[in-house]
Amino acid sequence: MKNFTPLIIFLGLTTLNSISAQHEDENAIKATMAKQEEAWSNNDLEGFMEGYWQSDSLTYYSSGQVTQGWQTTLENYKKGYPTQEDTGTLNFKIDAITKITEDAYYVMGQYFLTLKAGDRNGTFMIIFKRIKGEWKIVADSSC
Repeated sequence: MKNFTPLIIFLGLTTLNSISAQHEDENAIKATMAKQEEAWSNNDLEGFMEGYWQSDSLTYYSSGQVTQGWQTTLENYKKGYPTQEDTGTLNFKIDAITKITEDAYYVMGQYFLTLKAGDRNGTFMIIFKRIKGEWKIVADSSC
């Protein structure tokens, strides 16, 4: 049994480090989404888009339409939500954060948009990827 003690200790420490790293990743992803809630609720669409990968390869899928690119996604948001009254107040409820690889997670949840004209709620599945040390949304499907 003595021969297995160092192995058991090593495996235990490795597991703890992995759990700790995943917890840190999840907290960073949640922080990014909290910043998005605040920016959206302040009609700061550029601030909201800071959570997204600024690339022509960003993919956004909603209402049966696929949009490619960060700039196109921002322009669509600006057209659809031009004023503070249009953006209202945004809140997310995260239902699951699931690790795909060391540098990627998918997040499933719900959004709640409170508006004077009537609330809009729905679901989302987004994919976060660590890019240059930051967690960025690379794909978003919302309905």
